[in-house]
Amino acid sequence: MVIFSGSLPATRAAVLAFDPVFLTTARASIAGLLGLALLILLRERRPARADIVPLLVVALGVVVGFPLLTALALQHITSAHSVVFIGLLPLSTALFGVLRGGERPRPAFWVFSLFGSALVVGFALREGVGAAPLGDALMLAAIIVCGLGYAEGARLSRRLGGWQVISWALVLSLPLMLVLTALMWPASFAQVPVSAWAGLAYVSLFSMLIGFIFWYRGLARGGIAAVGQLQLLQPFFGLALAGLLLGEAVNATMLAVTLGIVACVAGARRFAGSATPRAAPVPAR
Repeated sequence: MVIFSGSLPATRAAVLAFDPVFLTTARASIAGLLGLALLILLRERRPARADIVPLLVVALGVVVGFPLLTALALQHITSAHSVVFIGLLPLSTALFGVLRGGERPRPAFWVFSLFGSALVVGFALREGVGAAPLGDALMLAAIIVCGLGYAEGARLSRRLGGWQVISWALVLSLPLMLVLTALMWPASFAQVPVSAWAGLAYVSLFSMLIGFIFWYRGLARGGIAAVGQLQLLQPFFGLALAGLLLGEAVNATMLAVTLGIVACVAGARRFAGSATPRAAPVPAR
């Protein structure tokens, strides 16, 4: 979560200088080449034919969908505002964990999860959704596709391993991402500041690859719904980074909402863990 918490502030820094589509394809291309190198060096076997469609779902959710939608959203809203929407991600992940992972959290789990989500929605309404409705809508769409990608990737990780899942998803996306990167290549990089390059580097290496190595393994071991609630901690770290690195305003309401959704983590995890089916062993590779 600490790694992922830097994603939106880094995307915000990068999208100020790079086109959102170029940023999305470039970060996927860089991570895809690294993932391909890992698979070749470690001589990983190819996924089974039955795994191809689920891997494509992962790719559409976390390689293309979430990065592109958040990059577009951050043209209209600040990262401090957008990061609070991440409070909806545990609910989205849990829902897809039920639909795709066969998990069955207890009713009390949904009470805590819905309460945390309600805090996020209430914050957006109080701050004035009408001020940037497109940005908020794009963030909500990003949360939905990301939840699907998380749940599908966690399901696959129980059989393939965490880093293998994200690497294969990146590799499947690589041909298209390389073509689009070439087509969207800027005419000049002369005006691109160091902060934008740093943002691109972060989202390519950490947000797109390294973070998933830990995240998918954790979801596979602890259960999608239960471990997914840790995402409620992401706004806390994200708001701190937005304030420290980008100098964005972090008001008292944002902090109060963040503390509220963090408080929901304990309750949700308490009632998710006992009802989550035992996860299959994760390959130790």
